[in-house]
Amino acid sequence: MSEKRENLGSRLGFLLLSAGCAIGLGNVWRFPYITGLYGGAAFVLIYLLFLVILGLPVMVCEFAVGRASRKSMSGAFNDLEPAGTKWHWYNKFAVAGNYLLMMFYTVVSGWFLKYFFQTAGGKFVDMNSDQVSGVFGETVGAPGSLILWMIIVIVIGFTACFFGLQKGVERVTKIMMSVLLIIMIALAIYVAFLPGAGEGYKFYLKPDFKALVSGEDGHGRLWETVYAAMGQAFFTLSLGIGSMEIFGSYIDKKHSLTGEAARVIGLDTFVAICAGLIIFPACAAFDVAPTEKVGLVFMSLPNVFNFMGPVAGRIIGSFFFLFMSFAALSTVIAVFENIVAFPMDKYGWSRRKSVLVNFVAIIILSLPAALGMNVWENVFKGTFLGSIDGLEDFIVSQNLLPLGSLIFLCFCVHKAGWGWDKFIDEADAGEGLKFPKGKVIKFYLKWIAPVIIVLVFVAGYLDKFKVNMPFYGILGITAAVILAGALVGFIIKMVKNKVSK
Repeated sequence: MSEKRENLGSRLGFLLLSAGCAIGLGNVWRFPYITGLYGGAAFVLIYLLFLVILGLPVMVCEFAVGRASRKSMSGAFNDLEPAGTKWHWYNKFAVAGNYLLMMFYTVVSGWFLKYFFQTAGGKFVDMNSDQVSGVFGETVGAPGSLILWMIIVIVIGFTACFFGLQKGVERVTKIMMSVLLIIMIALAIYVAFLPGAGEGYKFYLKPDFKALVSGEDGHGRLWETVYAAMGQAFFTLSLGIGSMEIFGSYIDKKHSLTGEAARVIGLDTFVAICAGLIIFPACAAFDVAPTEKVGLVFMSLPNVFNFMGPVAGRIIGSFFFLFMSFAALSTVIAVFENIVAFPMDKYGWSRRKSVLVNFVAIIILSLPAALGMNVWENVFKGTFLGSIDGLEDFIVSQNLLPLGSLIFLCFCVHKAGWGWDKFIDEADAGEGLKFPKGKVIKFYLKWIAPVIIVLVFVAGYLDKFKVNMPFYGILGITAAVILAGALVGFIIKMVKNKVSK
C-alpha cells in the first residue's frame, strides 16, 4: 500500500527547493571563470538571453508535466501521453540520469565540505602556493578520505529525505538556501572594500566586445562564445532528467508556472553572478591570477585567504567553502528527493524503505567515481573521457540533459504528445505571469527551440572530441541529425501501420 502523496508546505519551499536543485557547482565553480574568459558583461548578456529563450520554456514544461500528473518520472508521461504513444520510455532514462549525476556529484561535493573544515581548522595558514596545491592533490589522491567525505554528503542528503518532504527536505533546504544567500551577500560586500578590488570588477563586469569576437590569436570566436553561453544557460538549470518535474508534482495551482520558473531562474542567476562578485575582486586585490575550474577554487583562493591574514583568512575562507558546500548540498538533497520519490510512486514503497535502499545503492554506485580519481585513475587514461567520473558526466551533461529537455519540450508543444493547449492550460493555472501564446512563440517552441537544443547536443560532441568546426559546419551536422531522426521516425511509423493492417 503506497503512502499518501506529500505536498510542499509553502510556496517559498517550492521556490527554494527548485532553486536549490538548479543552484550547484556549475554556478559557483564554472560560471565566473567562463564569464571572464568570454568578454565579461558581454558574455553575461548572451547567457541571460539563452536563459529566457531556452531555459525558461523547458523549465515551465517540466513543472507543468509534474503538476498535471502529480507524479514523479515514474509515471508522469504515462498519465499524460496519448494512448498508444511511447513517451513513457524516457522515464527510466530520466531516473538513470539522476543516479548518474549523483554518482560523481557526491564525490565532488565532499571536496568542498572537507575544505570547509580544513580552512576553519587552520590547515592552510602559512602555506605557500605549492603547498596549497599539494593539499588538493592529497584530497583526490587519498581514496579512504575521498570515500569518507562522499559518504558524509550522502548521509546528509538522505537524512533530509528520511524525515519527509516538509519536515526534512523542505525545512533543511529553506535553512541552507537562506544561509547560503546571506553568506554570499556578506562576502560580496566584504571583498568590495578590499584595496585593488576594482580591477576584479573591471575584469568581470566591463563588457569586452573585442574578447567576445576574437581570441588571443586574433581569429574570430563569436560562435565559441555563443555556444559557451548557450551551454552554460542550458546545463546550469539541471533540466531534462526530471529534477524540476518532481517539484512541480508537489505544488498546488495557486500560482502560474511561468512566474515560478522565472523566480527560480532569477535566484539561480543571482547566485552565479554573485559568485563572480566574490571571486574576481578577491583575486585582483591579492594579485592572484584566476585559473580554470578546480584550480580557481582549490588552488588559487586558499592563497587569497592566506593573504587576508591568519584570523580574517580563516573566517572568510571558512564562510566561502561553507557557501560552496551548501550550494552543492542543496542540489544533492533535491536530486535525492527525486530518486526517493521514484520507487514510492512506481512500486508503492514507503519513504523509509526507499531512503534506506537508495542510501546503500548510492554509496555503492558512487565508489567508482571516487576510486577513479586515484586507484582506478588509469581506466580511461588517454581517451576523450579522461576518467570514470568523466564518463558519468559525459552521459548526463552531453546526452541526457539536452535530449531529455528536447523530449519535454516536444511532448508539451506537439500534438503527438501532451499538446500545446493542455500545456498552456496547466502552465497558466493560477495567479501570476502567463506563458506567451502568440503564433510566433508557438512556432519558435515547436521548430526553432528544438533545433537550438540539438545544436547544443552536436556542438557538445564536437567539443568533447576536440573537433574545430565553423558555425555553418555545426549547423549542417545539426540539420543532418534532425533529418535522420525524422526519417527514422517516419520509417518506424510506416512499418507499424503496415503491421497493424
